[in-house]
Amino acid sequence: MEFEFTKNTLLGEYQVKCSMEHQIVGRWLQEEIGRDCTKIDHIFQLIEQAHQYPANELKWSGKEISLLLCDSEVTVQENTMMAGFEEDIDSEFSLYESESSAQCGLEDFESLLEQWKTFIARY
Repeated sequence: MEFEFTKNTLLGEYQVKCSMEHQIVGRWLQEEIGRDCTKIDHIFQLIEQAHQYPANELKWSGKEISLLLCDSEVTVQENTMMAGFEEDIDSEFSLYESESSAQCGLEDFESLLEQWKTFIARY
């Protein structure tokens, strides 16, 4: 997963730019986690549980975007996608769907979170 962290020094805002297929991960990090170290530490606890018990399904629910950790994989998804809407999605909406959900390996996700924590602590 490719990503870049930036800080708008005028506004004091932290931003994450991720590759197109992982944009929702960047949104999750900015909108749901931000600079809240308590939330970051809680996610690290979930990651540790996922390493210990890979078959267990662990979930962290945010206001708009949530995480699902299972089988050494992380799914980041808008809550509307997790609500179980099983409608037929036309090909026109496949781009929207790809912006609403992404998957990555647990180790890649853990690395992203560690680097984010270091980045926000530095500035």
